[in-house]
Amino acid sequence: MTVEEPAQQRVPAPESTPDEILVAGEWRRGNGAPIETVDPATGRTLTTLAGAAATDVDEAARHAARAAADPVWRELPAHRRARLLHRIADAVDAEGERLAALQTADTGKALTETRALVASAAATFRYTAAAVETAEEALTPARGDYLTMSRYEPIGVVGAINPWNSPVASDAQKLAPALAAGNAVLLKPAEWTPLGSLALGRLITRALTELRLPTGLLSVLPGPGRTVGDAIVHHPRVGKVTFTGGTRTGRAIAHAAAEKLMPVSLELGGKSPTVVLPDADLEQALAGVLFGIFSSTGQSCIAGSRLFVARERYPEFLGALVDRAQKLRIGPGGDPGTQVAPLVHHKHRDSVACYVDLARAEGARVLCGGSAPDGDAYRDGAYYLPTVLDGLPNSSRTCQEEIFGPVLVALPFDDEDDLIRQANDSVYGLACGIWTRDHRAAWRIARRIDAGTVWINTYKQFSVSTPFGGMKDSGLGREKGRDGIRAYQRQKSLYWGVSDAPLPWAN
Repeated sequence: MTVEEPAQQRVPAPESTPDEILVAGEWRRGNGAPIETVDPATGRTLTTLAGAAATDVDEAARHAARAAADPVWRELPAHRRARLLHRIADAVDAEGERLAALQTADTGKALTETRALVASAAATFRYTAAAVETAEEALTPARGDYLTMSRYEPIGVVGAINPWNSPVASDAQKLAPALAAGNAVLLKPAEWTPLGSLALGRLITRALTELRLPTGLLSVLPGPGRTVGDAIVHHPRVGKVTFTGGTRTGRAIAHAAAEKLMPVSLELGGKSPTVVLPDADLEQALAGVLFGIFSSTGQSCIAGSRLFVARERYPEFLGALVDRAQKLRIGPGGDPGTQVAPLVHHKHRDSVACYVDLARAEGARVLCGGSAPDGDAYRDGAYYLPTVLDGLPNSSRTCQEEIFGPVLVALPFDDEDDLIRQANDSVYGLACGIWTRDHRAAWRIARRIDAGTVWINTYKQFSVSTPFGGMKDSGLGREKGRDGIRAYQRQKSLYWGVSDAPLPWAN
């Protein structure tokens, strides 16, 4: 495979790389082990910070409970909470270029993508502000001499645990509705990529201070999941956990939540099918499939990593796909021409490589990629070539397990029933893509596929107004949409007696 030499990385230098964590409104060194953050494009250390420890979580949770109960916050009208969210959105926009550059340096993602993620974060805060300001409670139909109503109150302290692939945008997706609902939040970013979350934490703390609200409402606690995440999940003052990440960890959180009788929302793994029907537009489907798996270097829970093509179109489509995959531009995230940036970490690159070795052992044909790119420009980075595999049954581990990298496995199908059988033969049910000109076929297949989100003639498009979540091992609950705020609240019913007569039983 021919790979162009990457241009000089053009990521604007961050103003500073933080070496402190946020514990209940106070910026300080954590009590945990050092965290070294590395630029995936070069292998160079960006900064080293002292991460959080269980003692930091305990302190943060205790202060968060007090902040959440403070009448200044708890009794703040919804439109005033909306004001806070608007201020945060404005700050994210104002610091957009710096946040994007920091995220590119920390995650390796292309700068064009991190700019879009930062813009998405600002939009999430704004949408949620509008949603909470206009949210209505219910006056329910009475069944006697009383007035009945249903209202929503905050849970108190929320633990928000996020992965490394889309910080800032993922943080906003949890922070905005949790704060809008009136809670305090303990945010745990991934150990590999804490810098964007810490920078966002500085903006939110500044907004809280300017509005004279309790700064203990937010803590940002980077560190290992086995210590910091575990401490958040099990802390008695944490009333809900929202988690995005691997299914194994999600199951452990669900078990802990069951012991506490605590609500959780879990957005977990995926092995999403993307489907090319016989009548699909070739150009549209090729562009969509390439984007669905190779954008974000495949590091996306909704990546279209299983490709099902109608058997009569299979040779033609796969040939064109491989040809275009080989022409994708690989380079550092700061190069505006980069399409496939490095993976987030060298350890993760090695994990992806091990999966491709497994595919070979299972009998796969490697049609392109299958290795790191050659050349001095790539030697120190966590790069891996866009890889297309075929020749495997859907039952193989390669087709069943989430790889989370730029690896696509292609399979033919004979008819609609064969397609549905194979596509649904997975423990996951997060997303699906369908490429066709036939709206009736799209409607039938979309309803038969086990997936929380189905795209038709597009892929990886999101709206904060539209609920998102998975089925089966892909998760529990939904994020986004107007009801996303209610997921961070408890519902309470009130009965107002309107009769002057005493209850008859007492007489």
